[in-house]
This record gives sequence, structure tokens and C-alpha cells, in this order.
Amino acid sequence: MKSSRFPFRLGSTSYVIPADILPNVRRLASLVDDIELVLFEVDDRNNLPSPAVIEELNSLADTHDLTYSIHLPLDLKLAASDDVWRHPSMEKARRVIRATRPLEPWTYVVHLDGAELEANTSPLALTRWRDQAARSLETIGQEVDEMRLLAVENLENYDPAAFLPLLDRLPISLCLDVGHFLKTGADPFPYLEQYLDRTQAIHIHGCQDGRDHRGLEHIPRSVLCRLLDLLLRRQYRGILTLEVFTERHFLPGRESILSLMEARL
Repeated sequence: MKSSRFPFRLGSTSYVIPADILPNVRRLASLVDDIELVLFEVDDRNNLPSPAVIEELNSLADTHDLTYSIHLPLDLKLAASDDVWRHPSMEKARRVIRATRPLEPWTYVVHLDGAELEANTSPLALTRWRDQAARSLETIGQEVDEMRLLAVENLENYDPAAFLPLLDRLPISLCLDVGHFLKTGADPFPYLEQYLDRTQAIHIHGCQDGRDHRGLEHIPRSVLCRLLDLLLRRQYRGILTLEVFTERHFLPGRESILSLMEARL
């Protein structure tokens, strides 16, 4: 059973079974509404889908009423350089977006490099970093149909307050990662309440012994229920992605969400 009765689209990652993207999509297409394609683009190798793979992904999407989200590579250094236009990360991001545009993705999830903020959070450093981040997003945003398709994700190594002012500067969106908030001990709900209308995707995963992307049994039931109540009350139309990478974490988590939502409808 998929989640067609829910206001939101229930999603998974593209690595739930130990195989490449296509076998995962074939396995998951009847179970979820969206699949987050986790892509990497490094100097010596990448997993960018070929035109033939793109064609089959689109066929699976048509058959199963499926959408795709694109998680841009984690090794991008967006916002990490004054000369953002010439930074290799810009071309890597462009290459990924160009390769996946035929999928008409729901969103592109973006990490902004916050290494500079770990050492210096002075007002001057924050202003400089935000300017670099804005230029980075504007640069890669030229490759997408609408800037709102770029969804900046909150990370663990710097406060989301660092990039949230960019929402007033650019027509970008958010990817609110509940698991990252919980891992750092932060309350995700003030952010969800305030910014849900600008949120394209929500990531959810548990944390165990300091390691995240674990099963939902490691999230307090009260937190999960409160999240689903909020999404239902606000009629959230984005994606709720169960961001885990094994079947033993994905399948029970999916069943928990379906069960809790069915009890609310």
C-alpha cells in the first residue's frame, strides 16, 4: 500500500538494498511515492545515471506514479570559496543537474559547506559566508527550471540560523532533516512550524550511539506522532523521506509511518 491518502509523498533513498540505483528503484517503486537518488560525483568515479538508465527510471515513474528527488553530491564545497564561479564544485553540481533534469525532479537537496563557520561565527564571517552561499546557489540555480527546486538541508556542524536568512534573499526552499536536529539535541518543531511552507522535503531517521540514519525505533514515538500530526494539520504537500540505507531500517519504519497515519485518517 502506498500513501495516496496522505497529503504528503512518502519517500525512500535509492540505496535500501545493496545494489545500484535501478535495482533499488525497481524494488521500491510500489512501496513509496518518491525516491531520493543519492548521487556522488568525485574525480575518479560517479554514479550518475546514463541516458538509458534515465529512460528506465522515467518508465518506472510513469508506471508507479513515482517522483524523484536528487541529493546533490556530498563532496561539493558550496559556499566554501570567494571565487565560487570557478570552484570545481560548481561544475560538478551542474553536471549532476543536467544529467537528471529529464526526470523532472521534485527537488534537488543541497548541502552548504559550513566548515568556515565551525571556526568563526562573528557577524563579519556570517555575512561573508552567506554571500558566498548565495552566489553558489545562484550559480547552480541557473541549471534548474525554478530556484525553488533547490532545497538547502540543515546539517549537524553548524546552526541552521546561518543560512535561513537566505530564504529572504533567494526563492529557494528547505530540506528539514529531523534526524540531524535530534542528533544534535535541537528541537525540530520550531523550524517545522515556521518554515513548513518553504519546505520541499523532510528527512527522518533515528540516531543510535551517536550514529544517525538508523531506524525509526530510535526516535521517541511522541516525536514521530507530533511530526505526523503537524504534517496532517498543515496539509503538507511535500516529501517525507525515510532517509535510511538498509531494508531492516526502511521496511519497519515505513510500516510505522503507514500505521500511525492510517490511525489518523
